[in-house]
Amino acid sequence: MPSRQLALDFVGTVRADRSGLIDQLADVDAMTAWVRERAQALDVDPGFIATEEARQETVRLRQAVRALFARAVSPEPPSRADAARLPGFAESLDLVNAAVLAAPRSPQLAWPDGPELRTASFPGADDAARLRAALATAAVRFLTGPDLPQLRTCQAPRCVLYFVKDHPRQEWCSTACGNRARAARHYREHKRHQGAQETSPF
Repeated sequence: MPSRQLALDFVGTVRADRSGLIDQLADVDAMTAWVRERAQALDVDPGFIATEEARQETVRLRQAVRALFARAVSPEPPSRADAARLPGFAESLDLVNAAVLAAPRSPQLAWPDGPELRTASFPGADDAARLRAALATAAVRFLTGPDLPQLRTCQAPRCVLYFVKDHPRQEWCSTACGNRARAARHYREHKRHQGAQETSPF
């Protein structure tokens, strides 16, 4: 999985639907399921089982990465999900860099049927440290990569996601969000027009 997708997936574990905010790392079962779906990209055992301590550390890392994303999109507004509750910038930067160093990963050359790039982690690290290192590394690569200038927050109603603007005319993270935003805009214009008619003396 490319660093861009892994980083966006990680910050996107905070999302929203009609009922409100959803946290895909809200408990150990939810985190276990989320990690297992990405076990290979995260360099962890496919049978990974989250502990409460690992979950809390991973959530702490996620909030640090979200703080860096918020800084990256400035002066545009950050995600509405948690903008007022994010940790400080310097603290977040230190935490992400520390997570990368806790289980260093380096490129390795494999040759099954020809040259192939793989990533190897420090062998002494446990799954939880490797997991956080992989997530932090993906965030660092994304934040220093070519896609960063196109990072945006989706401004559609109820959406709290970050996305990469892949097309010049793209305004929202998905077609569904675009439809919702257009419907909301149409509703506001209709109400404004209706209000103007009701107050008109003619």
